[in-house]
Amino acid sequence: MGMGNREKLLEAARQCLFAKGYERTTVRDLASAAGVSMAAIGYHFGSKEALLNQALFEALDSGGGAFGPSAGGGDLGALWRRLIEAFSANQTFWVANLETVLRAQRDPELRAQMAAGMRQGRSGMAREVTGAAEAELSEETVRTLGSVQLALVSGLMMQHLTDPESAPSADEVLAGLRALAARLPDEEEGD
Repeated sequence: MGMGNREKLLEAARQCLFAKGYERTTVRDLASAAGVSMAAIGYHFGSKEALLNQALFEALDSGGGAFGPSAGGGDLGALWRRLIEAFSANQTFWVANLETVLRAQRDPELRAQMAAGMRQGRSGMAREVTGAAEAELSEETVRTLGSVQLALVSGLMMQHLTDPESAPSADEVLAGLRALAARLPDEEEGD
């Protein structure tokens, strides 16, 4: 059984996000790539923006080519190499992600969707780092390890998009994390 128009539009939107980015993708681009009428976008999603947002969130949620295949098993070196490769290979997509973050500051509905995505992202990052199944993760692990990993991913992404020649390699990220860990106070000393 073939894809329906809704699925065709989502796939077309994902392709456009990777090829053209958010701001440069037009309704005509989406309809043409999906092989449907422009009116189908409004019918199925309400607007071009709603379609692109859903495609972006799905690509981030499932990996959808955004992060590449999961290394699994909690191998931090492999994870950071995979992320850095994804930032380089899919720059247009990552710029679209940043554009969405900025738009969310003016759109409460989009901001709520982004916040829900961040919560999922924390959990996903905790799973990647620990190699554990979601059911095995404590809320504390998601809030601490997942949140810190997600913050590192965001910062590294911006460095690789802005100045890829000077951005750190996976080995440098790991060395930096080791150096930070060595500087942490003992728990008895307090925060």
